[in-house]
Amino acid sequence: MVRDGYLYGLALLVVAAIVWFGTQLVSITAIPVLLAAFFLWFFRDPSRRIPDGPGLVVSPGDGKVTEAEWIETTGGSRLRITIFLSVFNVHVNRVPIGGKVTQVTLREGQFLNAMKAESAVLNEQTMITIDSGEYSVSFKQIAGLLARRIVCNLKPGDRVERGQRMGLIKFGSRVDVLMPAEAELRVKVGDRVLGGSSILGYVAMKAGSNLHGGPS
Repeated sequence: MVRDGYLYGLALLVVAAIVWFGTQLVSITAIPVLLAAFFLWFFRDPSRRIPDGPGLVVSPGDGKVTEAEWIETTGGSRLRITIFLSVFNVHVNRVPIGGKVTQVTLREGQFLNAMKAESAVLNEQTMITIDSGEYSVSFKQIAGLLARRIVCNLKPGDRVERGQRMGLIKFGSRVDVLMPAEAELRVKVGDRVLGGSSILGYVAMKAGSNLHGGPS
């Protein structure tokens, strides 16, 4: 469990104890108890089986794939996968590929509904880019209507492993993944994915590369 779950949960249980001793009313005391249970559940951090094999790009978060399309960026064509995280999903985020972190940029913004297309541009977000040595993958932690805090534990220069925990977005939100345009798409709109274990795409290695190999 993420540390925040214990902090919120214990604080609300203290409130419940104060309310109980002050009122002796079960109906009122139940409110902070139920909220404590919700926070303990919300900040759960389950173990995941990380797929092995070169060129695999895994989901950075749990949720539903709402977009899978090729787009044009200032750096050229990219394959973008958008995943919406509802308040019921695990909100711990994970690294999609192993490699070196080359960019971590926090941009302040609005808190629009994460289901809206414009939220990818207007909402508060963190952009992270990881270079595998053969290709790079970028992903965004995007705040939503309820999400008011983005936690990113990475910094430029860090070495990371595929599926490694790297932060979280509190409450409903979305993550966007930008991978090379030539990547082989492994999901479709409507699919449910799990952070760190669901494969979003596969990038073929160049001939002669030390990382050469097919998908597992």
